[in-house]
Amino acid sequence: QVQLVESGGGLVQPGGSLRLSCAASGMIRSINDMGWYRQAPGKQRELVAALTSGGSTNYADSVKGRFTISRDNAKNTVYLQMNSLKPEDTAVYYCNADVRNKWYQIRNYWGQGTQVTVSS
Repeated sequence: QVQLVESGGGLVQPGGSLRLSCAASGMIRSINDMGWYRQAPGKQRELVAALTSGGSTNYADSVKGRFTISRDNAKNTVYLQMNSLKPEDTAVYYCNADVRNKWYQIRNYWGQGTQVTVSS
């Protein structure tokens, strides 16, 4: 079994910053792609940022230049540094990862989500 646990969400004023973390634990042999998604009320879940095991990144146009995704492979953790936050960034943010377990099976996992609210 594999678990993804997010942390770092909260309430921030427009223009502020937050750093989200997502730690993977359990029967992990290796982690391939990792990413962050978000879902605002009444909207579909959307990709925010993704990072491959090789270091390639992909960002939603709406966050380019403001958000940075990174990972610490030794800690099985992915981060999302969010700067210059806007009210439209308000959403539940979910961590996602493709994990190779101890049986060499690749499975996709989601975290439980962390709320980010940008408001004055």
